Amino acid sequence: QVQLVESGGGLVQAGGSLRLSCAASGRTFSTYVMGWFRQAPGKEREFVGAIGRSGTTTYYADSVKGRFTISRDNAKNTGYLQMNTLKFEDTAVYYCTAGGIFPAARTTNYDYWGQGTQVTVSS
Repeated sequence: QVQLVESGGGLVQAGGSLRLSCAASGRTFSTYVMGWFRQAPGKEREFVGAIGRSGTTTYYADSVKGRFTISRDNAKNTGYLQMNTLKFEDTAVYYCTAGGIFPAARTTNYDYWGQGTQVTVSS
């Protein structure tokens, strides 16, 4: 099992930046693909991006491509989501997740989920 805890969410103005962290504990973090999803009020959970086990390959949703960057530090059992040029429509609860398939954009492709962290972008 893997336990995931997100942090770094908050309130930011449009055009600003935030970096989310995802701390993993339990089984070896490096054996899992890591993904990020988000869910806005009244909407379905949406894929943001994913990173392969070694950290050398990434895959992003079109809506965030060029603005968001996913990275990971396997030595620290931590993953990151750097979000730049934030827009109002990026407002959501952001979740990190771990699974075994890359690239994978469906929630069912992932086995473990964090509790989420709120990101609010003011216009």
